[in-house]
Amino acid sequence: MSINRVAPLLAATLLLPAVPGTAAAQTTGLEDMVGARAGQAEMEVRRRGYVDIRTEKGDDRGYTYWWNADRRQCVTIATMDGRYSSIQPTLPPDCRKPANLRPNPNYTGQPATRPPAGYEPDRGYARPPERQQTAPSYVGGVPPVVDGRDVDLGLVCFGDGTKAGIASGTTWTWNRDKNRYDYGRYNETTTEVFDASLMVQTWEGGGRIRLPRSLIPPLNSRGHDGWWDLYDVVEGPDIIRASYRLNGLNKPKLVIDRRTGRITVEGAGTYGFRGTCDMIGHEARRF
Repeated sequence: MSINRVAPLLAATLLLPAVPGTAAAQTTGLEDMVGARAGQAEMEVRRRGYVDIRTEKGDDRGYTYWWNADRRQCVTIATMDGRYSSIQPTLPPDCRKPANLRPNPNYTGQPATRPPAGYEPDRGYARPPERQQTAPSYVGGVPPVVDGRDVDLGLVCFGDGTKAGIASGTTWTWNRDKNRYDYGRYNETTTEVFDASLMVQTWEGGGRIRLPRSLIPPLNSRGHDGWWDLYDVVEGPDIIRASYRLNGLNKPKLVIDRRTGRITVEGAGTYGFRGTCDMIGHEARRF
């Protein structure tokens, strides 16, 4: 059924209050393990309540995603030259968990007591330098200009989106007052999953995101020709974080992993997107 036919009910569903907090707002309990030998440290990671979910291979390092059910925390551990080079909190979908899970605010547990030997980080360990970002090789060699600002990074991302929807139909229901079955229509809230693509552009201190129609709720801030401004943009060597405002109560947050090209968007209710991004004009590595 077309979303426009049930706009009032769907809008109410999409306007669920956002739950504060992100994956980055809670410590992982693993910060002291940067520099540990990977093979020996895995047992200690498990002692602290984490289970490994999946592994990805980058061009110069490997990435393992770990999930802690008590903390409700997903982390990415990067391994380079046989040691943990970085440990970063990330969003639940990266650990194949629902996007609306939030870190447990009541978690009070402490890391397990350190074993006598084995996983301990090398005190002389120097974290390997992060790769330097390279400017995108735009077709024609001229980057786009948005409101007088040169676009530093342009991405097209493909993946799966989710949002609240409405299922409608006809059925027989029992009428206790009349002691009989009545025939009529029903409406129920569902979660819709669909293929989608979006675009992201960033520049120094800001950026914008172009959303497909399927990710735009009936009540929205309208954007600018399909583009929404990005706020609180933080571009690190490995992770890009930002948010955008769909309406007063739905302000989705996005996380882009520069190492793997993965993007995760999560907003109020079931609103979300997961996918992989291609860099505009880039021919070799991700971004």
